Amino acid sequence: MNYEQMNNNKLQLVGTVVKEPIYTHEVFGEGFYETVVAVPRLSEQKDYIPITISDRLLARHEVQVGDKINLVGQFRSYNKMEGDKSKLLLTAFVRDLLPMDETVTPNTIEITGYICKQPIYRTTPFKREICDVLIAVNRAYNKSDYIPCIMWGRNARFVQNMKVGEKLTVIGRIQSRTYVKNLGEDKSEERVAYEVSVSKINPIDKDSLDNMEIASTEID
Repeated sequence: MNYEQMNNNKLQLVGTVVKEPIYTHEVFGEGFYETVVAVPRLSEQKDYIPITISDRLLARHEVQVGDKINLVGQFRSYNKMEGDKSKLLLTAFVRDLLPMDETVTPNTIEITGYICKQPIYRTTPFKREICDVLIAVNRAYNKSDYIPCIMWGRNARFVQNMKVGEKLTVIGRIQSRTYVKNLGEDKSEERVAYEVSVSKINPIDKDSLDNMEIASTEID
């Protein structure tokens, strides 16, 4: 992974492990585990964020339920087939575990990428302005991470007129939220969504789609 790919997706989380790590898969002989970290907000609520961590890191840093950890890494996406549909799943990929530091902001993310779907602007019943944006972030081996972002207020008004293919940097935090998915025939299911709540936007240029190194995928 080159310098640009390392720096276009930077994440730091400080929180408490709330789920026992479970083995999920292996890549080139390296095993990976998944768990969940509860990260506090200023409002005293918490975001419950899934993380992926390698067995090599776990060999150096034991991670158990109830442990407080300080991790740095990247926010990544992958596609999981459910029947004949592809579902976009998100996880915090851990690159390193650092000593605990209570002075660190517990939830920060900075990504640089390309708008890959037309932004969706709307207002709430209370007249709050919101804009949903999907950003494609290049990764090594011709892969891309597709990161849902949500903008508020002036940021929402600004980004609503940006076009597919435009490049930008956003800074914010990862948030989790529950919602009810309508499955039809009077069936519904409670699900959890993860997205970047954006506090700052920095447009970079107006690259065309031809400059987007995006892996082929289907996004539901």
